[in-house]
Amino acid sequence: MNLYILTEERPKIEVLEHIIKQFLLDYKFCAFMDNLRILPLLKDSKFSFSYELIGVRSEQVHKIYLEIVSGKSSFVDYLVFFQKQKPTQEDTPLYVIEETKTDDSESRNTGVYQRISKFVYANYFYPESKKIMLYNLKVKQKEKPTQTSLFGTKILRTLGVEILGKDFENNDEILKPFSNIKAFIDFKSQMRRAPKGNTPITIKICDNKSGIKNISSNANINQQDKIQISARLVKNQRLAHDPNIGVISGIAGVLRKLGFKAEIEIISHGLNQAQIGNKNKFIHIANVLNLSLEGLEIPKIKPHKEYWHYEKKSEKLATIFIHLLVQNFSNARLIFENHAGCEKGYFITRENQAIALQKYENKALYKSGDKNAIVFIPDLILLDIENLEVINIEGKTYQNRYKGIKELNNYDFIENQYIKKYYPNCKIIRSLVLYGSEEKEIIEIEAHFLLNVKGDMILGIKAPKIFIFSLKNLLDFWKKND
Repeated sequence: MNLYILTEERPKIEVLEHIIKQFLLDYKFCAFMDNLRILPLLKDSKFSFSYELIGVRSEQVHKIYLEIVSGKSSFVDYLVFFQKQKPTQEDTPLYVIEETKTDDSESRNTGVYQRISKFVYANYFYPESKKIMLYNLKVKQKEKPTQTSLFGTKILRTLGVEILGKDFENNDEILKPFSNIKAFIDFKSQMRRAPKGNTPITIKICDNKSGIKNISSNANINQQDKIQISARLVKNQRLAHDPNIGVISGIAGVLRKLGFKAEIEIISHGLNQAQIGNKNKFIHIANVLNLSLEGLEIPKIKPHKEYWHYEKKSEKLATIFIHLLVQNFSNARLIFENHAGCEKGYFITRENQAIALQKYENKALYKSGDKNAIVFIPDLILLDIENLEVINIEGKTYQNRYKGIKELNNYDFIENQYIKKYYPNCKIIRSLVLYGSEEKEIIEIEAHFLLNVKGDMILGIKAPKIFIFSLKNLLDFWKKND
């Protein structure tokens, strides 16, 4: 039997180690783990678009494979299968895992609220799979969790999600699920109110006769009542308020989990009918949980038939390949990553300190309408330690290569404010990495690597030394092991 780990993120060794240890613990398997590495799998000197994780030895697990996938809507970071054959849509994963590097010391909403909707949607497809929220923290955990973190974590636990990677040694209460609807609503009502001018998130029970209903016990709630949740959902004139979408999904999911079957209405949302489409992730979740929007019609749509698919089109197939190639076949190190559709990483300094990149060159200018006042960031930054080179990488599909060449001109700010500051003795190389087409050569001098749809790995004439060195090592490795 093989372990298959499907992800739309760049596979991270430390996360894979967490996953494998949890799997071994749950299934009481014995294994030795040492010097984990990710190998791109080649066939006839071409990339097969699969990876193998080596460094785990177990009598029960034959191979561990990694596959890059994408979701149709609100998709978690990892699906884990234990079976002989490569997973298909008909297979059920052992684990559904969401991973974040964000603690509520940095962002209360991103660390918990924005993750909840993913579990609510995934549960529709895989109700029997084990759900895990994995905190892969790069910064020190906040000693005293915020109210947002407490509420969000208890929502996750009520939805059956296990929490890994955080220390709750001095606060066991946070991991206790809500036992009934009254206790749930009471907890939310006791939280600090939103700042003046913001729409507060509230939960109220209404009946058809007297409006707002005060409840003294869980027995006072019946299926003729209606529950109203107030939360603003409009942002930039569209349905796009991710933190509130997450918390509404969680609140409604908990109410359904605790047995409430009647109407759940979202009020004070700020939307109009024209802003309601049928592709937004909230609309899918609203259909799954049978929610309504005050004054508006929610389109009735069926959830996607497929929760995920093997990725075949995205530029991240090339940038993730280069990342894992260099990381596992050279001594180079990662400085920053922001692969398409993946979580943005930290900038890693020479002293191995993780810092968040600023979003704007001039925030006031950006807010006034100048969209060029943001900080343009690449998909990947690598440090070639031996050659003292920093490679600043933009990823694009082959058909968008000329757009990528133009975007290479956007990186003066990040280079001047970050790379030159923390790596002053290094030469900076701007590099375009491409995916797609059946081309077997690169004409554009700015393009340093092409991974085509056939799996051919093609270097540009000015490819960085670390690309050439790493690819040679990969090819030599498979020649020796064929």
